Amino acid sequence: MRLVIPMAGKGTRLRPHTHTTPKPLLPVAGKLMVERILEAFVGALPERIDTIGFVLGDFGAEVSATLAELCRRLGAEARFYRQESPEGTGHAVYMAAELLEGPVIVAFADTLFELDRLFSLDAEALIWVKEVEDPRRFGVVLEEGGRIVGFVEKPSEPISRKAIIGIYYFRQGARLRQALERLIRENRRGHGGELQLTDALDDLIRQGLPFQTTTVSSWLDFGTVTDMLQSTFYVLERMGQDVHPSAVIENSVLLGPVYVGPNVQIRNAVVGPFVSLEAGVCLEHSRIERTILNRHAYVAHSLLRESFIGQHACLVGLSGRFNIGDHSAAEGV
Repeated sequence: MRLVIPMAGKGTRLRPHTHTTPKPLLPVAGKLMVERILEAFVGALPERIDTIGFVLGDFGAEVSATLAELCRRLGAEARFYRQESPEGTGHAVYMAAELLEGPVIVAFADTLFELDRLFSLDAEALIWVKEVEDPRRFGVVLEEGGRIVGFVEKPSEPISRKAIIGIYYFRQGARLRQALERLIRENRRGHGGELQLTDALDDLIRQGLPFQTTTVSSWLDFGTVTDMLQSTFYVLERMGQDVHPSAVIENSVLLGPVYVGPNVQIRNAVVGPFVSLEAGVCLEHSRIERTILNRHAYVAHSLLRESFIGQHACLVGLSGRFNIGDHSAAEGV
């Protein structure tokens, strides 16, 4: 089984945190987002994943090294492909064309999900969907008589509530590759002037490929800072309280659910509920709740809620809600 993960997007709605870190490499309660995606597949798929292909944008070598190490731990070979310019989802998948052969799964690395551990791959093609209140942000499937008849990317009218969550399975990956080859050769651009994967899937439907839908037990969006906070809170609730043994906690109270990562220092503070403190955070003389402090952030004499604080940021004497990027500093008056 091969797995293709396009992750070349800029994650602009999560700035400033994605200025320096690709969105799939942002931590979610102690694990990278893409790490949680890979673990979901390894834990649920009935077949072993032997090769994982990552479609990257203009990322540094350290990104490839991180992903290669993740694959090594999961017993899979890592391969890397580059999408030089943002030409759309279909173009991104085609960058890994050599892997589109035999059984293959394509999974976009911008959301988290929980897969049914009992699901079967006894189908020619599968698309994972989830019913949503507002489908205008997503691609959706169109059905007639319980059968998929088409796909629409970000519909302006509510023609379907079944959103495509970004996971696809093909028993014969070559059919997807050939459809993408035609899409690119004919330069057929859809929504936003881009080469859309859903247009290639429409071609496969017209050729008679029988698509089936399946669902996930949960689907977590990380598109915006608000989404990032709410989805992290969901993960924390499932985890409960998780404190790394190397953490130093002095004269402080933890109100779970809380994640406290390696080498975190907490002194004279009240933490929680719904707080994630990533590795190396230092928190002193503060009260924080419903907040994420990314790696090596420093917060002192502050009262924070509903905040996302970047790596190596320094906050002193602040009160309220904040969205602070990496390596930033802010001090109250």
